Amino acid sequence: MAQVVLKEINKFYESVHAVKDVNLTIRDKEFMVFVGPSGCGKTTTLRMVAGLEAISSGNILIGEQIVNDLPPMDRDIAMVFQNYALYPHMSVFDNMAFGLKMRKFAKAEIKQRVQKAADILGIEQLLGRKPRQLSGGQRQRVALGRAIVRHPQVFLFDEPLSNLDAKLRVQMRVELKKLHERLGTTAIYVTHDQVEAMTLGDRVVVMKDGWVQQVGQPLELYNAPANKFVAGFIGSPAMNFAVVEVKESAGELWVESSGLRIKVPDRNAAGLGPHAGRQVTVGIRPEDLRIAGSEDPAVNCFDAVVEVVEQLGSEILLDVSVGPGTMVAAVEPTLKTRLHEKLRLAADPDRMHFFDIESEIAI
Repeated sequence: MAQVVLKEINKFYESVHAVKDVNLTIRDKEFMVFVGPSGCGKTTTLRMVAGLEAISSGNILIGEQIVNDLPPMDRDIAMVFQNYALYPHMSVFDNMAFGLKMRKFAKAEIKQRVQKAADILGIEQLLGRKPRQLSGGQRQRVALGRAIVRHPQVFLFDEPLSNLDAKLRVQMRVELKKLHERLGTTAIYVTHDQVEAMTLGDRVVVMKDGWVQQVGQPLELYNAPANKFVAGFIGSPAMNFAVVEVKESAGELWVESSGLRIKVPDRNAAGLGPHAGRQVTVGIRPEDLRIAGSEDPAVNCFDAVVEVVEQLGSEILLDVSVGPGTMVAAVEPTLKTRLHEKLRLAADPDRMHFFDIESEIAI
């Protein structure tokens, strides 16, 4: 097993700067997830670690060795792709054994490794079948098995679950997490699905436009986003944002916009003080909004009008208009409401986030 270190990694495609000054250390046995929208550079970064893309500048170390100029087969990594990449004319056993055969492993060793991997993945009964006789989930297990038999230092996953249906994706996420705990191998996983990132990653790297925006444990990204992009990308449904003006009244700070007036919590007052008289962006997660009750201070409440009701069973999502803007509130599933009804909502003051309107960095 080994740690992976990326030092000042850059990637240019002619005039396009796809990956920009990436500095990361993926610790030994860590499950690190790269997440971000399409075109953010996450897959390109993974392919540079794999040796499938040449780096433009910087160094990549696997263990203590700089691998910039090593071909993929000499990096002691195993990669699982989005499209499985199985040989259709080979049996499951032969697909899993192919890499070992190419490396001239003894037949007994190959059989022992394939059988062990099949046992771990629960596909022992499928070893004689061809890929066309398998479901999507079974094919993905075969692709995982082909990587496991290699006993690599590092596993690389390139959106391996994106071709599966929603229910199977959830099941395979659990299987991958169990598999990583069992094997204890360093893993780098790329996905565009932030729920996948939050459930799988020991730490998560959020990328945008080739830049690393923030690195941290899932709840760290959720509770303390470094900027507006991370705040809006992590969490489902996404965080609500509103442009507000910071005002001082009788020694207290308030944020105000058309239809919204909330007292700034004490913990944010020092940071927002220099912004008095200026605009900032306030962020409130849907799950931090609720129907106001008699116990909620008026300073945390505002009026809203219901525009859309999404009944999800475990909760109800209300799309509401607040002044000229809109917000989403996640409320109790027992709430009885109807379209165009006027509601009073309360925001959890300790869960509000504030961002500089120009730099978008958290205040």
